[in-house]
Amino acid sequence: MSAVYAPAIPRPVPARHRGLNRAEICDQNFSEFVKAWDGPVHAAPPADAPVLHGATLTATDFLHLFESQLISRHLDLMARVLRVQNKVFYTIGSSGHEGNAMVARATRHTDPAFLHYRSGGFMAERFRKLPGMDPIMDSALSFAASKDDPASGGRHKVWGSKPLWVLPQTSTIASHLPKALGTAVAIEQARRIGHALPIPEDSIAICSFGDASSNHATAQTAFNAAAWTAHQKLPAPVLYVCEDNGIGISVKTPTGWVAERYRNMHGLDYFFADGLDLAAGYGQVAAAVEHCRRTRRPTFLHLKTTRIMGHAGTDFEIEWRSIDELVQVEASDPLLRSAEIALMSGLMSKDQLLAYYESFRGKCFAAAEEADRRPKIETLEEIIAPLAPHHPELVHREATRNDYADARLKAFGGEAKLPEKQPAKHLAIQINQALHDLFAKYPETLLFGEDVAQKGGVYTVTKGLHKAFGPARVFNTLLDETIILGLAQGYANLGMIPVPEIQYLAYFHNACDQIRGEACSLQFFSNGQYRNPMVVRIAGLGYQRGFGGHFHNDNSITALRDIPGLVIGCPSRGDDAAMMLRTMMALARVDGRVCAFLEPIATYMTKDLHEAGDGLWLTEYPAPDRAIPVGEGKVYGEGDDLVIYTFGNGVPMSLKAARQIEAAQGWKVRVVDLRWLLPLNEALIVEQARTAKRVLVVDEGRRSAGVGEGIITALVEGSLGATPLARVCGVDTYTPLAGAAFLVLPSEADIVAAAAGLA
Repeated sequence: MSAVYAPAIPRPVPARHRGLNRAEICDQNFSEFVKAWDGPVHAAPPADAPVLHGATLTATDFLHLFESQLISRHLDLMARVLRVQNKVFYTIGSSGHEGNAMVARATRHTDPAFLHYRSGGFMAERFRKLPGMDPIMDSALSFAASKDDPASGGRHKVWGSKPLWVLPQTSTIASHLPKALGTAVAIEQARRIGHALPIPEDSIAICSFGDASSNHATAQTAFNAAAWTAHQKLPAPVLYVCEDNGIGISVKTPTGWVAERYRNMHGLDYFFADGLDLAAGYGQVAAAVEHCRRTRRPTFLHLKTTRIMGHAGTDFEIEWRSIDELVQVEASDPLLRSAEIALMSGLMSKDQLLAYYESFRGKCFAAAEEADRRPKIETLEEIIAPLAPHHPELVHREATRNDYADARLKAFGGEAKLPEKQPAKHLAIQINQALHDLFAKYPETLLFGEDVAQKGGVYTVTKGLHKAFGPARVFNTLLDETIILGLAQGYANLGMIPVPEIQYLAYFHNACDQIRGEACSLQFFSNGQYRNPMVVRIAGLGYQRGFGGHFHNDNSITALRDIPGLVIGCPSRGDDAAMMLRTMMALARVDGRVCAFLEPIATYMTKDLHEAGDGLWLTEYPAPDRAIPVGEGKVYGEGDDLVIYTFGNGVPMSLKAARQIEAAQGWKVRVVDLRWLLPLNEALIVEQARTAKRVLVVDEGRRSAGVGEGIITALVEGSLGATPLARVCGVDTYTPLAGAAFLVLPSEADIVAAAAGLA
């Protein structure tokens, strides 16, 4: 950039030790800097002329950006003051990062944004994109945790806005980078499948984060996937904005690390911009944005920032940084450079600038006081209302909707080949048939994961889908579960219904936070304004013979059951699987829910129940107007002598054991297949036990963490704790290889023995 308008180095301002409150010192630094400034003053430029000679930033652009910077700064100062009065509940500020307003100005309000928590400047500037919106009041409501907060309804301090396409994030540590890439890929994917986007087709996805977060494994997997995509010349218009302030809480980033790490990364186009200087930085920011939008390539914008006033209000930097170091950092305050530009350009006099600065203090405190008077969340019902919306009648109507006959005929190849006209089949085939059916019903559905396309999955469950529906709807991904679930969120954000496959339950643990911390939290933290519907298929559970060990016999169901808002279904037979999948797709479409479909690998190919050749575990394909509502279980038998609760692999195992128990004890046994593991149908559990003389819970999950605890709790809370009860469950260990695996999992013999103990 031209040296004519290179920033003057702000002279260090003497730090006054007023209680060592660095926020007060930074506030006072601005006024003292303006009063002491004695540089040259030019004639004020026309509105559309460069603010300084050689700059690409116009006077109008500068004034708007400066206003956004001041709004952001005074929101931070207000939060620090009112926190001690319990009127504000969040003090991670944006001070030093206000230059990110340039990214907002250079982009559109229809470019989906996933933001770093230091994005006050960005938000203030993006608010300018739509008339009638008030960044100060909206932010104050969020700081105050008011239920009038338009972003989260008072559930968290988040940067978010439905009309501005800012999807809310909480205290993100890189967990939002995969779904930002997913959203970018989805913009292009929509065109390939003919899906109407809610945003312009040339939109880009924006994702900001700190230099410290760039080292996180989740960030690395996102950058790798972006580069992997670009290497294949596939469009992925994501703008990754690394706001480099040189420190992560108290850990300093090595000098030059970010530039050296990402400047020459294959597949990731690097740009640098000075976020401390609006005049110097804006052209660089605009160039990165234009490049990303035009080339549709992943773009890395390295934005130089600083961090003043500490990590948060509770971070007393004076305890671990020297005064000299703090003064040096505070001297790099971007607002001092903006003040210099305002004065040097002749756009403001000293008095005008000081009055302008103080005017935002008044606006922010007035908004905060008003926000404090607004209502807060006061009931549990209000808190959880957007977490797990469920409209049973609408969902069931959608699940049983059968108005796509022509599409079905095309998908299956004619009337005679419809699955309901075929002989009874095993679980894997019926899931496959159901997926074909649902892909015909929902043209916005995508299925993807490892090996799911031409190969048809490890167990051929997705066989034929790639051929029937094409590579735009059924495709392989790189081997990375975090990105698979990040892609799913991106597609869902833009109105598609993704059906990602996680090859084994153990592999889900690598990427759990993409569902727990991101996907399932979106409706909650956006107060129901945003949703990312999906049906995650996971092959899992134990009892797999010939190909076992921990990673292929994972019974860690609790890792899923602990996720708020998630729906978990686990079928034990083919017809149930088809009808449950229909309900899950309807849940996604109607209520925006995130669903996990847990498929028991060991019963994929099971045909027989009691003896070889009986074919009792084959099922006919249910007609497309049939579905199983959430929570509806299946009851086998009518006996009251013993009621067995189970699911998945436990169902055929319990049915086989029941025959032995009835012969040995002379009892009549009833087996209850729960089918839905989250939420558990506690009413069903209690009702089935009311007339039971004995209760047995069969849970292949580990003793300390399975499904059984939920069943037993429901019984106790339903006043049925006095009924004789036993539990057969897995052992608290990892699953070993080969035959040893069956020593740690429940068996028929264990069930029979437990029943004898109850006798």
